[in-house]
Amino acid sequence: MRSLGLLVALAAGVTVLVATPAAAQQQLTVTASPNSGPAGSSATFTWSGFIRCKGTMRINWGGSVLATAPWVANGSVTATIPAGTKVGTYTFTATDECQRMARNQFVVTVPPPVTTTTRPPVTTTTNPPVTNPPVTNPPVTRPPVTTTTTTPPVTTTTTTDTPSSSSETPPSSTDALTNADDGVLVLDKENIQPGDDLTATGTGCPKGANVTLKSLGQDVGQTTADDKGEFKSPVKFANIEPGRHKVRAECGITLVGNVDVTLSSSSGGTTSTLVVLLFFLLVGAAMLRRQFAGLRR
Repeated sequence: MRSLGLLVALAAGVTVLVATPAAAQQQLTVTASPNSGPAGSSATFTWSGFIRCKGTMRINWGGSVLATAPWVANGSVTATIPAGTKVGTYTFTATDECQRMARNQFVVTVPPPVTTTTRPPVTTTTNPPVTNPPVTNPPVTRPPVTTTTTTPPVTTTTTTDTPSSSSETPPSSTDALTNADDGVLVLDKENIQPGDDLTATGTGCPKGANVTLKSLGQDVGQTTADDKGEFKSPVKFANIEPGRHKVRAECGITLVGNVDVTLSSSSGGTTSTLVVLLFFLLVGAAMLRRQFAGLRR
C-alpha cells in the first residue's frame, strides 16, 4: 500500500509539471479610446500583456511611429490622429523591444461642419426735415426759411470667423516606398512558421494592374488588381529563415508589409517532460525493488 501511494504522488507531480507552462501565457492586446474620430483628433492607446521586454513601447500608424512611451506590461499613451488622413479604417499596432505585436483598427470619420456666425445689420432711422413756417413782418416780406436736418446712415461690417487651415501633414511611412495615402498592404498574420499559409491584401494600385509580390529577392505571389485598385493573393515562400522579412507588392507603386518567421519550440518542452517522467518512474521502480527484497528476507 505504501508503494502504491508513492506512485500516485509521482504521477500527480508529473501532471503539474506538464500543465504549468500553459498557465503562464498571456495574450497581447491594444485598444484605442475612442476607436473612431476625425483626422487631428486625440485618442488614448492602451496595451496589455507585454511582460518580458523592457525599454520603449511604440504605437505604429500606417507604417510609422505615432507615439512612444516607457515600457510597462500594461499601460497607455495619448496621441493625435495625423492631420490630413482620409476617411476610412486604419490598422494600428503596439510593439515592444522584442518586436512582439498587438493589432487593432481605428475608423477615421468625416470632420464636423464649421459653423459661422453672421451679425445682423444695424438699421438706422433718418429724421424727417424740419420746416419752419414763414415769418412776415409788415411792410418787409421775407422769404420762408427752410431748415433740413439729416442724420447720416450708420454703415456696419459683418465679420465671418473662418478657422485657419492646418498645415500639418501626416508623417510619411518608414517602410513603404510611396505615401501612406496611396495604398496599404496588409498581411493576415504577424507571425508564421515555415510552411504556414500567408495571405496579402492591398489597396491603391491602378485599375487592372498586374501585382507582383516579392520577398528575399524571390517572387512569392502574383495577381491582378480589380476595378477599385484592390487585390488579394496568397504568399508562398520557396525557402525562408527565422526573423523579420519584408513583403513588397509592386503594381506601378510599391507597398510594403512585414512578417515574423519563428520556429516552434513545442518539441523541446515535450522532451523535457518525458525525461522528468522517466526519472520518477525509475526511482519508483528502485523503491519497489527494495520493498520486495525486504519481504523475501
